[in-house]
Amino acid sequence: MPSINWNLLGLSVEDWTIATLVTLSGFLILSNIIRYLSKRLAVITGRTTNKLDDVAVDMLAHTNRFILFLIALLIAFSLLDLPKKWEARIDHGWIIVIGMQVALWLNFGINVWMRSYMDRATTTTIVFLMRLIIWATLLLAILANVGINITAFVTSLGIGGIAVALSLQNILSDLFASLSISLDKPFEIGDFIVVTDLVGTVEYIGVKTTRIRSLSGEQIIISNTELLKRIIHNFKRMAERRALFTFKIRYDTPPTQVAALPDIVKTIIGKIAGTRFDRAHFKQFGDNALEFEVVYYVLNPDYNFYMDVQQQVNLDLMQACSQHQIAFFHPA
Repeated sequence: MPSINWNLLGLSVEDWTIATLVTLSGFLILSNIIRYLSKRLAVITGRTTNKLDDVAVDMLAHTNRFILFLIALLIAFSLLDLPKKWEARIDHGWIIVIGMQVALWLNFGINVWMRSYMDRATTTTIVFLMRLIIWATLLLAILANVGINITAFVTSLGIGGIAVALSLQNILSDLFASLSISLDKPFEIGDFIVVTDLVGTVEYIGVKTTRIRSLSGEQIIISNTELLKRIIHNFKRMAERRALFTFKIRYDTPPTQVAALPDIVKTIIGKIAGTRFDRAHFKQFGDNALEFEVVYYVLNPDYNFYMDVQQQVNLDLMQACSQHQIAFFHPA
């Protein structure tokens, strides 16, 4: 019986049969190796406090199965006695497949890392830019390794990039300002901030703008670039509030009562919970009255709590002065 002698793409039936069997076997072996290593490394990294190794294990566990199949296919063809034209194609295939898997690992790792350490509103921009860099680098590496001269291509991209950057200067400025907010975190969503004449709570931090809900209820939208040019007062991060106030008494108050007033104020403030007394002094002789200056700290940064404390201090001071027959100054 005559033997069948045919080939496909320069390979005989025997070559294709061997390649198929080696590919399937290699795919199963590689899949099991990845699964085993992922489980073993997960047990080891679970005993450590470092988060970076956890991300690395997750990256390994998310190895693309189609990439594994392509690797097994390349291994199978590497074992065959192939024509020279196939050898160059297999070398290029290794570069493309390994490069794609590394890019997928980095893409997944960046996504997990950013979401773990940054708020959801600002992570998208950084992840997008880093993904763009990874895939652009992979594309250039593949083009260079397959024999394409990328020098002129990169040069044209640089010139085109400069032209685009000039035309999109304001947008790019806001974009980098958004990245600065994401990394430096001068404020976060929910923080109460004061920026020049803007007072309110941060509701949203976007790629181009930040939205602030003012005390009067309206939403204020300001570009990130303009926002970072101003001085930002972040009251959400205030640990305690320093309070300073003054009051005046009449000139005809006896010196002994004037001398007793700082201790009276100290006693009043010391009785109020959530405060820390700092000082109270007869500051100066005013034009029409004796002037006192008092400083204390409110241990709760909430503004309403501060006003409640100040109101209580004022009421207790009025009562104490009335008991000691000390009259406040008031214009005639």
